[in-house]
Amino acid sequence: MSTVRNNPGYASASRGQAGYRRIVVKAGTNVLAGGRTDGGVDTDVMASLADQMSLLAAVDGTQTLLVTSGAIAAGRQALAERIAVPAIPDIPTRQVLAALGQSRLMSAYAGLFEQRGIVVSQVLLTIKDMAQRQSYLNIRNTLLSLLDLGVLPIVNENDVVAADEIGEVFGDNDRLSSLIATLIDADLLVILSDVDGLYTSDPKSDPTATRIDTVDFVDDRVIAMAGEHRNAWARGGMPTKLDAARLVTTSGIAMSICRGRDPDVVVKVARGEPVGTYFRPASSKLEARKRWMLSCLGDSGWGEVVVDQGAVSALRRNSVSLLPAGVRRVVGGFERGDIIYISDPDGNHVACGMANYPAGDVARIQGMRSDRIVDTLGYHYGQEVVHRNNLVLL
Repeated sequence: MSTVRNNPGYASASRGQAGYRRIVVKAGTNVLAGGRTDGGVDTDVMASLADQMSLLAAVDGTQTLLVTSGAIAAGRQALAERIAVPAIPDIPTRQVLAALGQSRLMSAYAGLFEQRGIVVSQVLLTIKDMAQRQSYLNIRNTLLSLLDLGVLPIVNENDVVAADEIGEVFGDNDRLSSLIATLIDADLLVILSDVDGLYTSDPKSDPTATRIDTVDFVDDRVIAMAGEHRNAWARGGMPTKLDAARLVTTSGIAMSICRGRDPDVVVKVARGEPVGTYFRPASSKLEARKRWMLSCLGDSGWGEVVVDQGAVSALRRNSVSLLPAGVRRVVGGFERGDIIYISDPDGNHVACGMANYPAGDVARIQGMRSDRIVDTLGYHYGQEVVHRNNLVLL
């Protein structure tokens, strides 16, 4: 089966149609600040977002949530007339800019949406807030309650404290938006970018590059199309957007990448019009616990187990647990209860799941029959390295 489709005539048949119940819209730094020479946010773009999201709520009855970047850009704008801010400031300076800019960003959004009859709420998160099951559920309950009240949540990463997420360049919320979409059981994630979708190669360097209309599933061929990210002011880029697409589509949620400054682009995507690149969702939605496991990948102790081809076939065909007999190698470190990757002999991720044993003990029992676990380790947490109830096929 082809992973991508370029036939424009296929668009209306392959894309989701009007009637999405709940949509997450993500606006990144390039969309909000890309049109200004001073690095500040563009209120015209923000007003357009408010127009479109209020229209979807009023006319289509759609619940919408906005994941926004821009706090650091707004802080930079506030200081521009007073002091010289480096083009690419260091992490402490970015945290200061985020602290200065967050209230200004929210004030602008609140005023714009209020003019259109919509009340907004601010939700500041870090990726780590999503890692613990209880806090994950608390955040979910709050967001769903806000949506049920007709309030539009505006979510941003808390860059004042999330220094690890700011890194060497701006955090652009691609991953956070995908986590939020899975958290609230959205039907569609719309990622607004400075490009109009995924191309077969970098259109800035390859004149033969063509835009992909529809992606059936995100595999290595699709990932290879992302190329390298070149914008020093934004952390995201196409690679992180494809990571987001892999997460949400596996969870049964559709996604679209489109140019954020195009007129009425959010409304068009929400109504099933063929704009941008559309990522088809899996045929059914995962249960909430499995969506949480997907969201945790990489947050706790990172690790991976490499299994033999027989184990790969059993996992895919029979939805069974992963037993130690099928494990051939342990990569990285992890503890009992961490979410780990399960990979085939070639290194391709086959599944993820919650480890029953820490990495060192899995290495000791790899290749063994389950009835030898107690004799080898001196204790027993079950016959499985990963139980089927705690496993998600990718």
